[in-house]
Amino acid sequence: MAATKSKILFIGGTGYIGKFIVEASAKAGHPTYALVREPTLSNPAKAEVIENFKALGVNFVLGDLYDHVSLVKAIKQVDVVISTVGHAQFADQGKIIVAIKEAGNVKRFFPSEFGNDVDRAHAVGPAKTAFATKANIRRAIEAEGIPHTYVTSNCFAGYFLPTLFQPGATAPPRDKVVILGDGNPKGKQNPLWLLR
Repeated sequence: MAATKSKILFIGGTGYIGKFIVEASAKAGHPTYALVREPTLSNPAKAEVIENFKALGVNFVLGDLYDHVSLVKAIKQVDVVISTVGHAQFADQGKIIVAIKEAGNVKRFFPSEFGNDVDRAHAVGPAKTAFATKANIRRAIEAEGIPHTYVTSNCFAGYFLPTLFQPGATAPPRDKVVILGDGNPKGKQNPLWLLR
């Protein structure tokens, strides 16, 4: 007898990373749900992603991260919740935690963690604040006793390299580059990372 596939809800599924994970979930045969705002379905910038999701059989659930009732209603339809929200919404995942607790049916939550392991990294500059926010979300998930998995895939060079890691830049700087810290950190390689 074949194992039943988990029903998976994605929050932030039409975004930079989310669209790839939603596609992989649908292709793997999971009943896949994407929480979307109504304007997203008609947004020309998202048209290609939406059409791809439709072709893959992704179920659209109208709702919003900032609408508690719609969030709980969406979560009640699934077994697994995967957040792929962008860095500007990391702290807002607290709303997902509250909704998961209220729904009471989630078997596994994957918060938006796609990047460095915030409990092991020693960040400087703007990353330090983002890492602290992610760590706070981890502690809130653990405090609520929500079954979870943290997925850390290390830094996405393809995301940062086009701007030479310059916060807020939209193109490579031509006159100067800001180096965070004192510019003299020693590189470390932890051989245990290779064993994960």
